[in-house]
Amino acid sequence: MISTGKIETKGRVVVLKKPTVEGAWYLPAIFKGLGFTFRKMVYNIFNQKKMPTLNYPEEKYEYGPRFKGNHILTVKKDGSVRCTACMLCATNCPAQCIKITAAEHEDPTVEKYPIAYEIDVLRCVFCGFCEEACPVDAVRMGPEWQTPALSGGKFVYDIQQLAYRPQLKGGVQSVLDDHERLDSGI
Repeated sequence: MISTGKIETKGRVVVLKKPTVEGAWYLPAIFKGLGFTFRKMVYNIFNQKKMPTLNYPEEKYEYGPRFKGNHILTVKKDGSVRCTACMLCATNCPAQCIKITAAEHEDPTVEKYPIAYEIDVLRCVFCGFCEEACPVDAVRMGPEWQTPALSGGKFVYDIQQLAYRPQLKGGVQSVLDDHERLDSGI
Protein backbone atom coordinates (compact mmCIF):
# COMPACT_ATOMS: atom_id res chain seq x y z
CA MET A 1 0.00 0.00 0.00
CA ILE A 2 1.45 3.35 -1.07
CA SER A 3 0.49 6.33 1.02
CA THR A 4 1.72 9.85 0.61
CA GLY A 5 0.62 10.97 4.05
CA LYS A 6 -0.61 14.42 4.98
CA ILE A 7 0.98 17.52 3.47
CA GLU A 8 0.97 20.76 5.44
CA THR A 9 2.49 24.01 4.28
CA LYS A 10 3.96 26.41 6.79
CA GLY A 11 5.28 29.40 4.96
CA ARG A 12 7.89 28.06 2.50
CA VAL A 13 8.57 24.82 4.32
CA VAL A 14 6.51 21.77 3.34
CA VAL A 15 6.03 19.31 6.18
CA LEU A 16 5.13 15.72 5.23
CA LYS A 17 3.50 13.77 8.05
CA LYS A 18 3.34 10.00 7.88
CA PRO A 19 -0.13 8.51 8.21
CA THR A 20 -1.16 7.01 11.50
CA VAL A 21 -2.13 3.37 11.82
CA GLU A 22 -5.83 4.30 12.10
CA GLY A 23 -5.66 6.42 8.94
CA ALA A 24 -3.74 3.87 6.91
CA TRP A 25 -6.14 1.02 7.54
CA TYR A 26 -9.79 1.04 6.67
CA LEU A 27 -10.89 -1.60 9.19
CA PRO A 28 -11.20 0.80 12.17
CA ALA A 29 -13.55 3.00 10.13
CA ILE A 30 -15.65 -0.02 9.13
CA PHE A 31 -15.99 -1.16 12.75
CA LYS A 32 -16.86 2.38 13.83
CA GLY A 33 -19.68 2.46 11.22
CA LEU A 34 -20.92 -0.98 12.23
CA GLY A 35 -20.96 0.10 15.88
CA PHE A 36 -23.02 3.18 15.04
CA THR A 37 -25.50 1.09 13.02
CA PHE A 38 -25.80 -1.50 15.81
CA ARG A 39 -26.45 1.23 18.42
CA LYS A 40 -29.21 2.73 16.25
CA MET A 41 -30.75 -0.70 15.67
CA VAL A 42 -30.88 -1.51 19.41
CA TYR A 43 -32.30 1.96 20.17
CA ASN A 44 -35.05 1.52 17.55
CA ILE A 45 -35.96 -1.96 18.81
CA PHE A 46 -36.58 -0.69 22.35
CA ASN A 47 -38.09 2.71 21.38
CA GLN A 48 -40.53 1.84 18.59
CA LYS A 49 -42.97 4.60 19.55
CA LYS A 50 -40.34 7.23 18.67
CA MET A 51 -39.58 5.78 15.21
CA PRO A 52 -40.61 8.05 12.31
CA THR A 53 -41.57 5.11 10.08
CA LEU A 54 -45.00 3.63 9.42
CA ASN A 55 -45.85 -0.05 9.56
CA TYR A 56 -46.94 -0.29 5.95
CA PRO A 57 -49.44 -1.65 4.74
CA GLU A 58 -51.27 -1.69 8.08
CA GLU A 59 -50.66 2.05 8.54
CA LYS A 60 -50.88 4.39 5.57
CA TYR A 61 -49.61 7.91 5.24
CA GLU A 62 -52.31 10.52 4.80
CA TYR A 63 -51.38 13.00 2.09
CA GLY A 64 -52.65 16.56 1.96
CA PRO A 65 -55.51 17.75 -0.25
CA ARG A 66 -53.09 19.13 -2.88
CA PHE A 67 -51.44 15.74 -3.45
CA LYS A 68 -51.27 14.79 -7.14
CA GLY A 69 -51.78 11.05 -7.55
CA ASN A 70 -53.32 8.93 -10.31
CA HIS A 71 -55.24 10.59 -13.11
CA ILE A 72 -59.03 10.80 -13.27
CA LEU A 73 -61.17 11.65 -16.30
CA THR A 74 -64.31 13.41 -15.07
CA VAL A 75 -67.72 12.58 -16.47
CA LYS A 76 -70.80 14.63 -17.35
CA LYS A 77 -74.15 14.19 -15.62
CA ASP A 78 -75.22 11.70 -18.29
CA GLY A 79 -72.14 9.53 -17.60
CA SER A 80 -70.15 10.34 -20.75
CA VAL A 81 -66.55 11.51 -20.54
CA ARG A 82 -66.19 15.28 -20.27
CA CYS A 83 -63.05 15.43 -22.45
CA THR A 84 -63.48 17.36 -25.72
CA ALA A 85 -60.25 16.01 -27.28
CA CYS A 86 -58.73 19.48 -27.55
CA MET A 87 -55.24 17.96 -27.11
CA LEU A 88 -54.10 20.68 -24.67
CA CYS A 89 -53.20 18.16 -21.97
CA ALA A 90 -51.15 16.05 -24.40
CA THR A 91 -49.42 19.14 -25.78
CA ASN A 92 -48.62 20.48 -22.32
CA CYS A 93 -47.29 17.16 -20.94
CA PRO A 94 -43.48 17.31 -20.50
CA ALA A 95 -43.18 13.50 -20.45
CA GLN A 96 -45.32 13.03 -23.59
CA CYS A 97 -47.23 10.23 -21.89
CA ILE A 98 -50.75 11.20 -23.01
CA LYS A 99 -52.11 9.91 -26.32
CA ILE A 100 -55.54 11.00 -27.57
CA THR A 101 -57.42 9.84 -30.68
CA ALA A 102 -60.29 12.17 -31.55
CA ALA A 103 -63.44 11.55 -33.58
CA GLU A 104 -66.41 13.64 -34.66
CA HIS A 105 -69.51 13.27 -32.53
CA GLU A 106 -72.95 12.38 -33.97
CA ASP A 107 -74.48 15.28 -32.05
CA PRO A 108 -73.95 18.51 -34.05
CA THR A 109 -73.63 20.58 -30.85
CA VAL A 110 -70.57 18.57 -29.83
CA GLU A 111 -67.54 19.15 -32.04
CA LYS A 112 -65.41 16.10 -31.19
CA TYR A 113 -64.76 13.58 -28.45
CA PRO A 114 -61.98 11.10 -27.62
CA ILE A 115 -62.43 7.56 -28.87
CA ALA A 116 -59.10 6.64 -27.25
CA TYR A 117 -57.45 8.41 -24.31
CA GLU A 118 -54.35 6.73 -22.89
CA ILE A 119 -51.89 7.75 -20.19
CA ASP A 120 -48.67 5.81 -19.70
CA VAL A 121 -48.30 6.10 -15.93
CA LEU A 122 -44.74 4.75 -15.98
CA ARG A 123 -43.64 7.72 -18.12
CA CYS A 124 -45.71 10.27 -16.19
CA VAL A 125 -43.87 12.58 -13.79
CA PHE A 126 -47.11 13.57 -11.97
CA CYS A 127 -46.48 17.28 -12.46
CA GLY A 128 -50.16 18.21 -12.88
CA PHE A 129 -49.65 20.24 -16.09
CA CYS A 130 -52.40 18.22 -17.81
CA GLU A 131 -54.82 19.13 -15.04
CA GLU A 132 -53.95 22.82 -15.30
CA ALA A 133 -54.12 22.88 -19.11
CA CYS A 134 -57.59 21.34 -19.39
CA PRO A 135 -60.18 24.08 -20.10
CA VAL A 136 -63.21 21.85 -19.40
CA ASP A 137 -62.14 20.24 -16.08
CA ALA A 138 -61.85 16.82 -17.72
CA VAL A 139 -58.49 15.74 -16.24
CA ARG A 140 -57.81 15.67 -12.54
CA MET A 141 -55.09 14.22 -10.37
CA GLY A 142 -56.72 12.09 -7.69
CA PRO A 143 -55.60 10.96 -4.23
CA GLU A 144 -54.80 7.38 -5.28
CA TRP A 145 -51.14 6.50 -5.55
CA GLN A 146 -50.90 2.72 -5.18
CA THR A 147 -51.06 0.95 -8.53
CA PRO A 148 -49.60 -2.55 -8.31
CA ALA A 149 -49.29 -4.68 -11.45
CA LEU A 150 -47.27 -7.61 -12.70
CA SER A 151 -46.37 -6.24 -16.13
CA GLY A 152 -45.61 -2.84 -17.63
CA GLY A 153 -48.56 -3.04 -20.01
CA LYS A 154 -50.96 -2.72 -17.09
CA PHE A 155 -49.73 0.84 -16.50
CA VAL A 156 -51.12 2.25 -19.74
CA TYR A 157 -54.51 3.51 -18.58
CA ASP A 158 -57.37 3.85 -21.06
CA ILE A 159 -60.74 5.62 -20.77
CA GLN A 160 -62.27 2.75 -18.81
CA GLN A 161 -59.47 2.80 -16.23
CA LEU A 162 -59.32 6.61 -16.02
CA ALA A 163 -63.03 7.40 -15.79
CA TYR A 164 -64.88 4.28 -14.69
CA ARG A 165 -62.57 2.27 -12.42
CA PRO A 166 -64.29 0.68 -9.39
CA GLN A 167 -62.53 2.96 -6.88
CA LEU A 168 -64.31 5.98 -8.40
CA LYS A 169 -67.77 4.43 -7.82
CA GLY A 170 -69.23 5.35 -11.21
CA GLY A 171 -67.00 8.29 -12.10
CA VAL A 172 -66.21 11.73 -10.75
CA GLN A 173 -68.59 14.43 -11.93
CA SER A 174 -67.11 17.69 -13.06
CA VAL A 175 -68.03 20.82 -11.11
CA LEU A 176 -68.36 22.72 -14.40
CA ASP A 177 -71.77 22.36 -16.05
CA ASP A 178 -71.97 22.37 -19.87
CA HIS A 179 -74.58 25.13 -20.02
CA GLU A 180 -72.62 27.33 -17.59
CA ARG A 181 -69.49 26.72 -19.63
CA LEU A 182 -71.18 27.70 -22.92
CA ASP A 183 -72.85 30.76 -21.36
CA SER A 184 -69.52 32.03 -20.03
CA GLY A 185 -67.77 31.44 -23.36
CA ILE A 186 -65.45 28.66 -22.25
